[in-house]
Amino acid sequence: MILLAIGLNLALGGCGQKEPIKIGFIGGLTDRNSDNGQSGLNGVILAVEQFNRQGGREGQMVELVTKDDAQNPATAQQSTRELVAAKVEAVIGPFTSGMAKVIVPITAQNGIFQVSPTITSMDFYGKDDNLFRINRTTRDYAEDYASVLMSQGLRRTAVAYDTRNLNFTASWLKEFRAAEQAAGQSLAAEIAYESGDSTDFGQVISQMLASKPDSLVFISGALDVARLAQQARKQAPKLPIAAAEWAATEQLVELGGEVVEGLLIVQNYDRDDQSERYRDFADAFYKRFQRQPGYSTVAAYDATTVVLTALKNRKRGETLKQAALRSGPYQGLQQSITFDANGDTRRQAFFTTIQNGRYVKLQD
Repeated sequence: MILLAIGLNLALGGCGQKEPIKIGFIGGLTDRNSDNGQSGLNGVILAVEQFNRQGGREGQMVELVTKDDAQNPATAQQSTRELVAAKVEAVIGPFTSGMAKVIVPITAQNGIFQVSPTITSMDFYGKDDNLFRINRTTRDYAEDYASVLMSQGLRRTAVAYDTRNLNFTASWLKEFRAAEQAAGQSLAAEIAYESGDSTDFGQVISQMLASKPDSLVFISGALDVARLAQQARKQAPKLPIAAAEWAATEQLVELGGEVVEGLLIVQNYDRDDQSERYRDFADAFYKRFQRQPGYSTVAAYDATTVVLTALKNRKRGETLKQAALRSGPYQGLQQSITFDANGDTRRQAFFTTIQNGRYVKLQD
């Protein structure tokens, strides 16, 4: 078990020292798409450090218990049970819907309040449980993608999706298919593959191209999107490509280089935000971690803000969920966060393309 004592000295030997409040983090820190989990963890660490420097909860500090789900169901189950055993008050994470399918039943059984920064699958929408979500749903994203692609005159899209995160990718595909059908269109192809070191991405692209599509969409993580884009540029260099929001990390640009130039992808935050609040956060994050924040960083920081505010405001005899519902709306880094009774919220998103190695917002 990795214990991160954040901020002020948490040694319990001092006179009158209060026992720290434990909150948990769980995300993919060692898997193929660990960029999301690590970036999110850094956002949580910064938020907790700032909370402790400001005095915590009436002098009671927060201790972060960090666990890796490794994008592996067995690992995720074991890590979640260890968080339960550590008696955490809340859990921040996970970062993929596939892992949420494994983790959420365990936290729910043990009455632990949980806030996921990024999961979007419709399986977790509209449920009266202990899970709150910071992100939009796959329905919101997929409908927007269908609308934008059709506005560009693209009518025959071939889709590839990674079955390792099937709870997310199947949900996204289902909603995208429905949006296309509602507009009188149909998908040219739906190609499933399992992400791994030996995956033949050239074959995946060949299968997509066999349907003679006018565009390609990848429902995959950043590493796979970079490899799929590489093969797409070899086999059909002029065909428009897009990727689901899961891949919208700095790793995609770093790994993809020229082959992801022009790729269409959504961001659930504004990278170019010049507001004082966001710039102060971005500067503090860079000073702490020597890198720029990503979308999972922003969402995880906001998720931590929700948890810490609820902890600070909780009344005697009140559950953390009740405190969280009562304490809103929350001022996120860029957007106000208002939860409904089921812990769902709306979030603004921005379509971008990759140009000259950076994400550039599409003009309205």
